[in-house]
Amino acid sequence: MQILFKSRHPEATLMRETVERRVRFVLRRLNTMVPRADVQLDDVNGPRGGVDKRCQIALRTDGSSQVIVSSIAKDWRTALDDALARAARHLLRTLRRAAPTRRPRGHTAEALQ
Repeated sequence: MQILFKSRHPEATLMRETVERRVRFVLRRLNTMVPRADVQLDDVNGPRGGVDKRCQIALRTDGSSQVIVSSIAKDWRTALDDALARAARHLLRTLRRAAPTRRPRGHTAEALQ
């Protein structure tokens, strides 16, 4: 999986290795479905503080369109983890919808006669 990291904030650029490690860990089972992940960290309102750290993740998937999720939190790590959790949930939901439903093996009326 190719991971592209983007950030203009100096504190966020220090998290590059952490971001790559977390993305690989969370999406490890969906690795074949997601060849590329773009992670962008932004400070929404600058030095004023508050709940303003934004993490946006864009996943390019095989066979379907791009999945984009975003999360805003007080710190970078929380924003990253929340966005990754949402992205993984969305991909798993998409996989379940695409998979054919299995019918339970039961006795038919003809077999019982």
